[in-house]
Order: sequence, then C-alpha cells, then structure tokens
Amino acid sequence: MSFSVLIPAYNEEDSIRSVLIEMNEVLSNSDQEFEIIVINDCSTDETKREVIESGIQVRLIDHKINKGYGAALKTGIRQSAHDWIVITDADGTYPNEMILKIVNTAIENDYDMVVGSRTGPNVNIPLIRKPAKWAINYLANYLTRTKIPDLNSGLRAMKKSLLLKHMNILPDGFSLTSTITMAALTNENTVKYIPIDYYHRKGTSKIRPIHDTLNFIQLIIRTAIYFDPLRVFIPFSLLLIITAFIVLIVSLVFFEHVMDVTFGVILMTSIIVLSIGILADFIDKRIN
Repeated sequence: MSFSVLIPAYNEEDSIRSVLIEMNEVLSNSDQEFEIIVINDCSTDETKREVIESGIQVRLIDHKINKGYGAALKTGIRQSAHDWIVITDADGTYPNEMILKIVNTAIENDYDMVVGSRTGPNVNIPLIRKPAKWAINYLANYLTRTKIPDLNSGLRAMKKSLLLKHMNILPDGFSLTSTITMAALTNENTVKYIPIDYYHRKGTSKIRPIHDTLNFIQLIIRTAIYFDPLRVFIPFSLLLIITAFIVLIVSLVFFEHVMDVTFGVILMTSIIVLSIGILADFIDKRIN
C-alpha cells in the first residue's frame, strides 16, 4: 500500500522548512511508497521559497487565491496519487514521528480513519480555545452517540475513498476535519484514535476563535442532520412541546386564563419540526 501526505500551508515561512526536513527523515524509514504534497494557499510571505529551498522532494501546488484550509486539503486529495491520505499541519504543532505509526495502523488493520488524538502527555492547546473546544466536543459526542477523544485533530490517516465519498459536504474552512470525523462516525465507518503530543505552533495562528467556533457548531449540526436527522429534530421538537406546556401552566397559575394562541403556535411548531425530522430521516434512508 502507499500513501500521500498533504500539508496545507498559508504564511508558514517560520516552520515549513523544518517540518519538511523532519518529515522526510521520518518517512524515509517507511517501506511504503509515499509522496509529500504541499498546497500553498496563496501565501503572502516566503512560504513557497522555504518549501523549494528545503531540498525535499515534494509536489508543490499553488492556489492563485486564498481559499482556506479545507479547500487546500480538497485540492491535495483530488491530485494525490495514492489510496491513503495523511494530513498534517505546516506549523510544527504535530509530531512527525507519529505519522508512520498512524498510517501503518490504518493500513494494517484496514481502518477507514486513524486519528492522532491530542491526549498525549505533552499537549499545548491555548487556554482561550478550551471552553469552546469542550462545548463542540460535547455536542459532537451527543450527535454521533460516540465518545470522541479529539474531534478536529489535523493529524490523521484516511482512505481516499472515504474522503471522495463525502467531498460534497466537506467545507473549505478549518472545520473540514470535524466534518469528516462526524461523517465517518455517523456513517458507521471504522475510526481509531492514537494519543499524540501537540506542540506550540511557530508563527501566528490563523484561527478566529468566535467566527470559527460558530462555524464549527453550524457544520456539526448540519452534518448530523445529513446523516442522522432525528438526532437533531426530536430534541428540538421535545423542547418546544415542554415550552408550550410551561406557557400553558404559567398562564393558568399567574394570569388565570389560557394563552391559547401562544400555546397553540408553539405546539404546532413542535409538530412541524418533528414532521420535518421524520421526512428528512425517510429521505436519508432512501438515499443511502
């Protein structure tokens, strides 16, 4: 078997050269055929020059405009030559020495995906990102009925066929990794997690905490609706029903008359939401 390593890069002049040199040293010990693909997402610094001057044999793909992390990965997926895809970052945060363990575990056991879970002894995730990360993971765990150690790790090995199957729902932004994790788990693909370290990045982070967190939540819910709509619509419908009866009780106790219009509108909305969920589930089962 053989694999392609994809490295999306946007303004990573401080780290890309050392990442490539270290990675090449690690992968040279592999008995598998491999290629390294760097997708330069229209960097405005010296990222491209650093890649070329590293002296490492890579396929360098240039985006003429900045399209985003997910778009860069999708470009690499489409142009990759092998059946297994490994993704990692250009900022030096992920341990290159774990790549072979991850990809070999995937290939030897025929897992659909093996994720480097940032739960090792040396993990440096900025404190400001931890509350949002916890909330997103909690939501994803509920929607997939699975305990997910790391939803959006950027170091993982996957079957190319899995990625191509879900290419139409993979976003262009940072949430591609979250989306493919959700898609794999809700579609009952085999996913394995291996603990890894996570280091301080070199250079400036491209993540926008509030904007990207909201996008993560939106895409997690959208992906869950795509694969398991009732998991989203039933709780929402029940919440509306409970709200309707709270309105009914409060109106009787405190106002001594029934707020029949408000009660009726909320109750009818809950029925509509449940009906949409049932219809979406029916369509999903027909398609799949």
